[in-house]
Amino acid sequence: MTQTFDPDRFGDFALPRFNPGEVWLAGAGPGDPGLLTLHAVNALAQADIVLFDALVNEAVLKLARPGAVLESAGKRGGRPSPSQRDITERLIECARQGQRVLRLKGGDPFVFGRGGEEALGLAAAGIAFRIIPGVTAGLAGLAYANIPATTRDTNHGIILVTGQYAADNERHLEWGALARTGLPIVVYMGIGRLPEIAGALIAGGLAPETSAAVVCDATTPRQRVLVTALDRVAAESAALSMGSPAIVAIGEMTKLRAVLTPFAITLDGGN
Repeated sequence: MTQTFDPDRFGDFALPRFNPGEVWLAGAGPGDPGLLTLHAVNALAQADIVLFDALVNEAVLKLARPGAVLESAGKRGGRPSPSQRDITERLIECARQGQRVLRLKGGDPFVFGRGGEEALGLAAAGIAFRIIPGVTAGLAGLAYANIPATTRDTNHGIILVTGQYAADNERHLEWGALARTGLPIVVYMGIGRLPEIAGALIAGGLAPETSAAVVCDATTPRQRVLVTALDRVAAESAALSMGSPAIVAIGEMTKLRAVLTPFAITLDGGN
């Protein structure tokens, strides 16, 4: 029996009302519907139209209120996709029609999700908006792979970086400089450029045997994990057909997967 989400059932914890003409930019998390925040579920229960990204889990979309319009607005590298400008203009158009507009993004909208660009466009158009953070794939994907993002014995910081960026900004990303920080690096959207990235990190000073991990389809039942050396990660992930969506992590903390996995409960409830 399906239960309707009731935003009033939380007592003193008041969930916000979604007003007509507003746009809410929400993170849907990396895949597992259980990682949705209450604010995101509340938004789905009230929205008139949901413009969702390609990586949003279908189970998440089923939480939308009956009668809500579900409209794909996903961008996938190398595939026909609406432009960012078109998506932002669509958000503005729907809001000006008096609809409650939910822009639902995989992960967190402000972590390599173009939520900042959309918020700037809405602000320029005078549209009221709300930001609903989501669980970002670069951290949740590692956690579901039994890889701590940080431990006191391995690292006191971590670098999050995208492997896919605008061509006119490429000069600002120095892989060699990142390698020289000594901090672990988590790469979003980098699986297609992994040979280039791994080579640049090694040229920048990282040892070829540095531990590296690839987490494919993170937090879903399809999740697969590879842990190997930096100089082999591109070839081995390709041999295993590990494609997008994937998170790549480079650093000593990835070795801890072997220690933790025998005792960790998996997605299906087993060990």
